[in-house]
Amino acid sequence: MNIHNILVAGSYEKEFQEQLPAETSQSFRFKQVDDITEEDLSWADAYVGFKPCRGFRFADLKWVHSFNAGVNNCLEIDGWKEHEILLTRTVCSFGQRISEYCLSYVLRDLQNHHYFEGKQREKKWAPKTPQMVKDQTIVIFGTGEIGQEAAKIFSSLGAAVYGVSQSGKQKTHFQKVVETGSAGTLAAQADWIISTLPLTKETNKLFDRTFFSHLNEAAFINVGRGHTVNEQALIEALNCRKVRCAVLDVLETEPLPETSELWGRDDIVITPHISAVTELNEAISCFLDTLKKIENNDAIPNRVDFLKGY
Repeated sequence: MNIHNILVAGSYEKEFQEQLPAETSQSFRFKQVDDITEEDLSWADAYVGFKPCRGFRFADLKWVHSFNAGVNNCLEIDGWKEHEILLTRTVCSFGQRISEYCLSYVLRDLQNHHYFEGKQREKKWAPKTPQMVKDQTIVIFGTGEIGQEAAKIFSSLGAAVYGVSQSGKQKTHFQKVVETGSAGTLAAQADWIISTLPLTKETNKLFDRTFFSHLNEAAFINVGRGHTVNEQALIEALNCRKVRCAVLDVLETEPLPETSELWGRDDIVITPHISAVTELNEAISCFLDTLKKIENNDAIPNRVDFLKGY
């Protein structure tokens, strides 16, 4: 594939110049996403950015690269396979960032931070023995790069880590991986459920009343996509203690409306989609690495599988 003209959705000239090789055969055009025109799209062989522009069309594009790990905003556009467009996504430090995020909330819970903060305010000396990660059973939904990194972190601390994926293919750092359809029995044994799932037709509202009914006071962490969770079903599961507590970095509606009852619950922690913030320099580095692979006809591990949706 020959890539000559690259349209970048964003004014990132400075950041690109810092990483581009001294000599490059490509021409770059930088435009704010809202200022991109049909002429820009017709000029480009490749489109790079965080999201498609308004009125996005394939024109003569050969390749689209997303600065995000998730590409559901791209896949809302029809015609990828028909136009034979290569779609790639950013793979960088997301796995480590998300793993550290999850570990921080697991430790917060096991070390009784909330309890001791309350006792400090009451000026009460009230010992309570912390639990240990090694005694926890953790079930991770999604066994790709991010899920595997999370499994590596928790298994290194002695936890029993299991995985759930569409294929059920065994992966490193998991004691066992099962198919999604067999997850109920495994989830019933979990102290922690962690979702790293992308949004696909198969994962949309996967975590519903039926799923939560299998749990036995497990904690639930979602660092995947908000639409994988039926939020009303989660609230009901919290009310009846099927779910002990929840940490939600992604929600069905973002920003979360002030009227949402999720805000006021003591058994829910909400963070504003920050568990894996895209560092622009890392995203550019991944893009340039992918470009090099395309030029050399090398395998492209971050290529999106349109059937899977990631």
